[in-house]
Amino acid sequence: MTSRAFLRLCLLTLLGFLAAADPARAERAYGQEEYVIASGGPALRAWEEYRGPGDQHDRYWGNFIRAARIRIDQLRAEHGPALNVTWLVYRPSYESREREDVAKRPQYLCTLAEISTLAAERKVRLVWFRDTAFLIGYLNDRGGRKLSGFEFYGHSNKYCFLFDYSNDILGASTCYLHCADLHRLRRGLFTRDAIVHSYGCHTGEYMSRIWKRCTGAPMIGAVGKTDFSAIKDNVTLPLVNGRWTQ
Repeated sequence: MTSRAFLRLCLLTLLGFLAAADPARAERAYGQEEYVIASGGPALRAWEEYRGPGDQHDRYWGNFIRAARIRIDQLRAEHGPALNVTWLVYRPSYESREREDVAKRPQYLCTLAEISTLAAERKVRLVWFRDTAFLIGYLNDRGGRKLSGFEFYGHSNKYCFLFDYSNDILGASTCYLHCADLHRLRRGLFTRDAIVHSYGCHTGEYMSRIWKRCTGAPMIGAVGKTDFSAIKDNVTLPLVNGRWTQ
């Protein structure tokens, strides 16, 4: 851990103590920052059944929701209720998966109401988005408040976040944040020691480098694939079948 990262960890720990001892004071301290969790959407089973058993994605609809929920719980445990957390969720894929599950897989039903309930229980701001322009606009328009963290849970490749992978089209995505779009993110969005982490596959192989060049903030990403089936509730986040890198 670098000395800068250690100092930020100490600061966040101190703010956590403030939240417990003096919620109003902690609210003022945290009010200058925002921590963003972003969840991409699941594939449709109708598309994935065309693949072989070992190549299918998202048999469970909530991989990217459960991982985000675990991380939000960790942040709440570490920093208390005053930490300003926003949860961005790509709505169209969950709408289409809900329609599919109602018709064909009611035992695995995905519901938008369940996602809303998870956010409300954890006192985080849930923001649904439908396109990349909205996500970029949301990150850029902070009203003077900087981002102390950004984490992505979803499908990706070495060049982009894939918000609707294999949902609209088998094996492809029509809504994504590509490296070529990163120059649209405003520099100065992040605090000096912000935590930025992509839990999608392969982003550490190229996208992390362009992210830092465009935003100034290093992003941890995977060299190789990530494994969301390895999640254990309240214990582990997705694992990497390779290594993490910035």
